[in-house]
Amino acid sequence: MIVVVTGTNTDVGKTIATSTLAAAWHDAGWSVRMAKPLQTGEAEGAGDADTVARLTGVRTHELARFPEPLAPNLSARRAGMAVPPLAEVCDWIRALDADHSGITLVEGAGGLLVRLGDDYTIADIAAELRAPLVVVTSLGLGSLNAAELTVREATHRGVRVAGLIGGMLPANPDLATRLNLEELPAVTGVDLWASIPAEAGCLGAEEFAQMARTLDIPAPPRW
Repeated sequence: MIVVVTGTNTDVGKTIATSTLAAAWHDAGWSVRMAKPLQTGEAEGAGDADTVARLTGVRTHELARFPEPLAPNLSARRAGMAVPPLAEVCDWIRALDADHSGITLVEGAGGLLVRLGDDYTIADIAAELRAPLVVVTSLGLGSLNAAELTVREATHRGVRVAGLIGGMLPANPDLATRLNLEELPAVTGVDLWASIPAEAGCLGAEEFAQMARTLDIPAPPRW
């Protein structure tokens, strides 16, 4: 089963949310793998897949990486490198998923419409794979607009949004954040599965697993 994770923007907590899903579903008895098709701007031995592995211990996989912290198509272009085409990326994900009887979490880069290649986005990957989408959203002022736009565009492209996850919830949320937690399901029409504490990425693996258990993440979506 393939589940795709995207965000309303970059730096909204997408990798920690992916880790949380991995930890929660692994704790529920599922075999979980994480796939990061395209990584940018990180040295060898660092990156989103490495973070997920450190926090959860699940197997992680990366297809390609490019040097500068930009959208993958731009980072590749500036480095004179080729981005794997959509078909190759999807075949790679399918092969990873076929190799185990569980869940393969696929993390995109940035937001829904960030160009991975010049001619495709994570929305195209989700549509091609017919995979449900989890949207990680910011929670502060302006987040309702970003979340609703992301869900609307995904739906317009034929991608089913399974749930929202709030990224980086402050210990003492301000008024806008508190109201957004209530309003996000109403404006998007999608359940808010959980909101992840802002400091979760600094936890050790055991503490992170305990944190994930407290969030009551729903079972993996089946379409």
